[in-house]
Amino acid sequence: MKIRETGIVGCNIIYPDIFNDERGSFCETYNKERYIKEGAIDSGTTFIQDNLSFSAWATIRGLHFQKGEHAQAKLVSCLMGEVMDVIVDCRESSKSFGKIVIYTLDSVDKHQIFIPRGCAHGFAVISASAYFYYKCDNYYNKDAEGGILYNDEKLEIDWPFIENHRKISEKDLELPKWSKAYKFK
Repeated sequence: MKIRETGIVGCNIIYPDIFNDERGSFCETYNKERYIKEGAIDSGTTFIQDNLSFSAWATIRGLHFQKGEHAQAKLVSCLMGEVMDVIVDCRESSKSFGKIVIYTLDSVDKHQIFIPRGCAHGFAVISASAYFYYKCDNYYNKDAEGGILYNDEKLEIDWPFIENHRKISEKDLELPKWSKAYKFK
């Protein structure tokens, strides 16, 4: 396993060891002791909830986060297909506050991204469809939902697809812009 730091403090890309032979492939997708020892995740992280979403081509989900005591660290991966993954550091005390990381995740390379608490997250499906999997270190709480409008011009995220092809929920289209959304208090 290899770990690469991103431009966001505490956010790491994880390259698992993949073993291939004539039958197919195998890789370890999570081992708490090893991930902590090798610096892939924070030592205080204990995942307690797993989520799986299935999305069609041109779907954009996000940018989401949980606020306050319900904030979540996530370990994300794409089990089938390919996605453009987007992370925004919303932690005002962070040296990387406001920075954005964009990375392609797919089911072939099996890379993962560890997203620390206090970051907004979203993705766009760039294959015909995708299964997106993520582990969370805190339970989802509807009252703690937060987010940033995906196409806020201040963020300058170059989302794929022309606007009228994008599949975005009404809820995500109503998220506030960056200037109002990143407050975690």
